[in-house]
Formats: sequence, C-alpha cells, structure tokens
Amino acid sequence: MEARFYEREGDTVVCRLCPHHCRIPSGKSGRCQIRTNQEGILSADGYGKIAAIALDPIEKKPLNRFFPGSNILTVGGYGCNFHCRFCQNYEISQKIGQARDYTPEDLVKIALSQVEKGNIGLAFSYNEPLISYEFVYDTAVKLREAELKTVLVSNGYIEEAPFLELLPYIDAMNIDLKSFQDSFYRSYCGGTLEPVKRSIRLAAEHCHLELTTLIIPGLNDTVEEMRAIAQWIKGISPQIPLHISRFFPRYQMMDHQPPSRKNMIALGEAAGEILDYVYWGNM
Repeated sequence: MEARFYEREGDTVVCRLCPHHCRIPSGKSGRCQIRTNQEGILSADGYGKIAAIALDPIEKKPLNRFFPGSNILTVGGYGCNFHCRFCQNYEISQKIGQARDYTPEDLVKIALSQVEKGNIGLAFSYNEPLISYEFVYDTAVKLREAELKTVLVSNGYIEEAPFLELLPYIDAMNIDLKSFQDSFYRSYCGGTLEPVKRSIRLAAEHCHLELTTLIIPGLNDTVEEMRAIAQWIKGISPQIPLHISRFFPRYQMMDHQPPSRKNMIALGEAAGEILDYVYWGNM
C-alpha cells in the first residue's frame, strides 16, 4: 500500500509522518524499518502485518482509569521510529520478524468475538503503532463503526497533522514520557522531547490519556526530574494518570540495575503531591 505523508525529491522520498523526516533512497527504508521507497513511492510495508495478538487486561496497557476491570484485544507489528537502548520489546520493535497478514475487517471480527470475554475493543501496542499509521487509521474507523474502542500505546513521536487526523477515532492512549531531558531522548532513544510533549497536549484534548515513565537509575531517577514531569503534566491537567514503571535490564542495557523500591516509592510520592493519580508498575 502507498503510504501517506511524504514528498518526492527525484528518486528520493521524504517521509513526513514523524519528526525524523527520513530521506529515503530508492529501495531503502526509514528508521522505522517499515516505510520503504519503492521506485519513488513510499510504501507502507507494515500494513496489516501482525506479529503478536492477545487478549489483555486493560490495566496492562497500562490504563487504570479507562474501563477498569475490562479486557482488550491487543495487537502489535514490528519496527519502531525510536531505538531505545532499554527497549522492553526489542525482539519485535528493533527487528523485522515473522508476521501474519490481517485486514482491518479481520481484527474487528476477532475483537467482536471476544466481547463475551469482557473485550471492549482493540489496542495497538507491543511495538510503535503510529509507524503503521495507515493500518491503524483504517482499523480505527472500522472499530468505531462496530461501536468498539480503539486504544494506542505509543511513544508519541508523530507530526501534528497526521496525529490530528487520527485522534477523532482514538478513545484512549498511553504515551511514554521517557524523561524530561531532551538529552536523554537524543542519547538513549534516538529522538527529541518536544514532539512528544506536543503529542501529549493534543491527545489530552481528544481522548482519555495516561502517561508512563520508565525509571532507569542514574538517568531519569531524581526527585527533581519527577517533580518537573509532574508539574508539566499538571499544567495540562492534574487528573492525567502517571504510571511510574520500574526498569529491568533489557536489550542494550543489561549492565544497568533496577531502581530500588525505596527510590521508586519516593518518586511516586513526589509525583503524588502534584498529580491526582500516580501508579507504580513492575514493583
């Protein structure tokens, strides 16, 4: 399928979906690995490619204040426009692996078949869903027609125009706010902070929103940074839930230790002095 949001410059295409604005020569892919220049046409290679599918508790997304106690059918593909050195799902986000083909109608049918098990809709998670923008958009439209919910679990790294087109069909999101330091995003994720903050502000205006910060010792684990995160969130709404998740060694950061429970508690308490809803994860 031809992708959206790109420009041609001779044999090169410039992808405008996310802030990387990848310049992609013919036969090559952008950073996400699934948007490819096919002779001057940007191809959405990840369309309908599903690497993982499961019925999960909604709290696992994590979403604690969106239909609590329900389940949601969850799917993921492969690829990501970040390259986080601490990625928890690097087996599918940082590699191109095996996947099955599904249509939007296929996923709606499966989601409907799980309603009797408490399913409320479909969540795109596990890898970064927004790099498969066309498939997410088409499926979200079909889910809305079937009166099912659409949930995104995302890094929030997308340009404003495509995001605004998609948001009317999104019911809830969890966005990672990985740090409040742009240097952290540049060094450990391969991105920048400001586009994520913009996406958080936009999502808060259109759908239910919760945020997650993964705490990594020595990198983003100070009370001062947590207070700065919480104060910024409060400026949007103090009722946006914040999940403070405990890091465990993964991918390229196997030499880092998990944060202590004592520090996790201190960070949660600091955020809780500012925000209405703070939750701990992986404790």
